[in-house]
Amino acid sequence: MTEETIINAVKLLLDESPERNFKESVDLAINLKNLDMSQPKNRIDEGIILPHGLGKTRKIAVFAKGDVGLKAKEAGADYVLSEDDITELAADKSKARTLANECDFFIAEVQYMPLIGKSLGIVLGPRGKMPTPLTPDKNVADLIKTSKNSIRIRSKDKLTFHVAVGSRGMDHEKLAENIETVVNRVERVLEKGKQNLKSVYVTTTMGKSVKVV
Repeated sequence: MTEETIINAVKLLLDESPERNFKESVDLAINLKNLDMSQPKNRIDEGIILPHGLGKTRKIAVFAKGDVGLKAKEAGADYVLSEDDITELAADKSKARTLANECDFFIAEVQYMPLIGKSLGIVLGPRGKMPTPLTPDKNVADLIKTSKNSIRIRSKDKLTFHVAVGSRGMDHEKLAENIETVVNRVERVLEKGKQNLKSVYVTTTMGKSVKVV
């Protein structure tokens, strides 16, 4: 798999997929092989920082208080939530689900992690959105900036899974670099590397699929 191969696949996909009246996501469909996915060790669960982001705004929620909460708001957090907010969300699962679906990433000061796990784990966990712990050695602004360019790939117990790698309208070269970053990470975490990778297709939300690998 070369960068030129990926760029050509992206160009072919976008040339053959009609424009829509909304901003389509560019996704990868990743197909694995020769793995027993009932074994947790074979499942992929990786956070990846895309070199060029997803080409769209990501929403970030931060569980914090005081100075950290103020810094989070200044750094562009969409929601800054307190301990009282956690309790309120725990009592209103519908509201918690709405927040979980609306936000792409969650960050939490470490003292809130046990309460969040107990109160909101049932909502955030299955969505792969348990908060990134904000330990004292980390800067909340840096974490927010990183989160805006991050994705999470999760195969669960399936040999086929999908992950967003960008948006229609991004430069072909930038999309290609994002794709290469994701595929390389998948290969690194697979037990037998490329031998466990059956195929990779790039697609848009409502467009065609083009084989990359």
